[in-house]
Amino acid sequence: MDLTTFFQSCVTSVSIGSAYALIAIGYTMVYGILRLINFAHGDIFMMAGYFTIFAMSNFMLPWYVAIPLVLAMTALLGVVIERIAYKPLRSAPRMSIMISAIGVSFFLENFATYLFTGLPKSFPGIGFLQIPMEWGSVKLQSVSIITPIVTIVLVVALMTLVNKTKIGMAMRAAAKDFETAQLMGIKINRVISFTFAVGSVLAAVGAILYFSPRPMVYPYSGMMPGLKCFVAAVLGGIGSIPGACIGGFIIGAVETFLVAMFPTLSGYSDAFTFVLLILMLLVRPTGLLGEKMTDKV
Repeated sequence: MDLTTFFQSCVTSVSIGSAYALIAIGYTMVYGILRLINFAHGDIFMMAGYFTIFAMSNFMLPWYVAIPLVLAMTALLGVVIERIAYKPLRSAPRMSIMISAIGVSFFLENFATYLFTGLPKSFPGIGFLQIPMEWGSVKLQSVSIITPIVTIVLVVALMTLVNKTKIGMAMRAAAKDFETAQLMGIKINRVISFTFAVGSVLAAVGAILYFSPRPMVYPYSGMMPGLKCFVAAVLGGIGSIPGACIGGFIIGAVETFLVAMFPTLSGYSDAFTFVLLILMLLVRPTGLLGEKMTDKV
């Protein structure tokens, strides 16, 4: 690998790792409170891509109007899914909720196929994300620089929200002991809805940044990124926001450098992501920053 390829791969891995980190945070936040793997999260990410297409391409809204609208619609979608599919099963066995999450995932994929057809749709160009840039012999788009900056800003804001605000204190209390928090008067339903809304907004931001250099969205385009971000959350320690970020960057680096160093293995890059998951579960099942959970008797 020459120096130019190395630096190009570094920029690409940081950019895609940042997008993965934003999506992985949604997994880890929901799991932290409900102990639920929201398998529909990748499909919420996919729907955010379609929302952006309709807002900018069909309704011809400028990006500064379309993006806030997409974030609001995606947050609403996350809350509606939680209220319809997860809230009625809150006292049910954990396996029932997981099956419901898988069902929601299949529903969103087929609903998107019904509404938008299975043909890929072009993602609209957002001018400030697609400015060509050069750094020596390294060529990139502005989205590669903007993505990690946006990720850092949002993660800092999220950590401040969780650690410094009243709703953040309620989220931490619910994550620590769901039943006790409920007995202490914390409005659990409001906390859970807020958590889904925040996770969905982060997925929407991740979708806009992820699809900008990949100009096609189709009903199953959220499946593999969603699974990779789930792996990222597990690698970092599911339930840990910093861990989800670290996991996202690890997956981005592994995926990018594997293709750069071994071009013949480019078709197997997804498989190596899951090999990495298996190795982590064998060596450290709780992830890099995860804490051991004890089940109460």
